[in-house]
Amino acid sequence: MERVEQHACFGGSQEVWSHRSRTLDCEMKFAVYLPPQARQGRRPVLYWLSGLTCNEHNFIVKAGAQRYAAEHGVILVAPDTSPRGADVADDADWDLGQGAGFYLNATQAPWSKHYRMYDYAAEELPALIEAEFPASDRRAISGHSMGGHGALTIALKNPGRYRSVSAFSPIVAPSQVPWGKKAFAAYLGEDRNAWREWDAAALIARAQERLPLLIEQGEADEFLTTQLWPELLRAACEAVGHPIDLRMRLGYDHSYYFIASFIGEHVAYHAAALAD
Repeated sequence: MERVEQHACFGGSQEVWSHRSRTLDCEMKFAVYLPPQARQGRRPVLYWLSGLTCNEHNFIVKAGAQRYAAEHGVILVAPDTSPRGADVADDADWDLGQGAGFYLNATQAPWSKHYRMYDYAAEELPALIEAEFPASDRRAISGHSMGGHGALTIALKNPGRYRSVSAFSPIVAPSQVPWGKKAFAAYLGEDRNAWREWDAAALIARAQERLPLLIEQGEADEFLTTQLWPELLRAACEAVGHPIDLRMRLGYDHSYYFIASFIGEHVAYHAAALAD
């Protein structure tokens, strides 16, 4: 690994690291915020998954989460959103290819060679964080938009691994909306049964634990009625008695202004779940 950035921040250290990912077969970057409490021992970790077009910098620059992570003694980890590199498959559109990994394991060429963001985010990255940083195995996960989709599906597919999960403006039913249909057809092929393995609304019915879902959604979100459809996730949860707290926020859109407004509440929520 190589540290490529380090900045003092709220008594802790905001860092960006580069490493060779064996899962993705390319160089990857991730951001890690170490709160001041990490100097005294291992701390729990909140993983943040960003959305379409983003990388490891969007969350750490725009959300203002470090202040709250320092207050609660929580490590923040924010990976890139896809594999990167000249030999990594890409697309001219912004919603497919590099910057749009969708946190799944691709099965179709040319994507399957590198696009295994599920394995990276759920397995390789946490193992690396817990081996190389003062991080415990107490984990929480959150994300925004495409990253909210990733946070929900990763938590639902890995019972017992995370203490808590939340999402801002998540794509809750990607197999039913344009962004998801385009990406899933490319990465997974045309078998729609395979798509359901990466769809939070579909996974709820067979979830093996009842980990509560905290969903933050702006009512003025420009993608609310075309790409996000949070009511589908609420209906799926109500059908099987899965706990969900869907918070509809008047006037808020899809931007990081929205995330910055409520990230403190989410960090506090996860910190409570991560406490010994």
